[in-house]
Amino acid sequence: MADGKQKKSKKKKDSQLIIRVSAGDRDAFVEMCDRLDTSASREIRRFMREFTAANEADAKNKN
Repeated sequence: MADGKQKKSKKKKDSQLIIRVSAGDRDAFVEMCDRLDTSASREIRRFMREFTAANEADAKNKN
């Protein structure tokens, strides 16, 4: 690139996970994300990665 910066390699988001939650829980979560200058989607993706990593060894031991 002309300015010397390289684009970050981002994984393509090609899937959706639809969940049902109460309106109050959703609103509180989205409001907190806004207050923390993040997005609900970003925080849910982060949770999923951390949860999977934290439980991967346990899941392998059960098989």
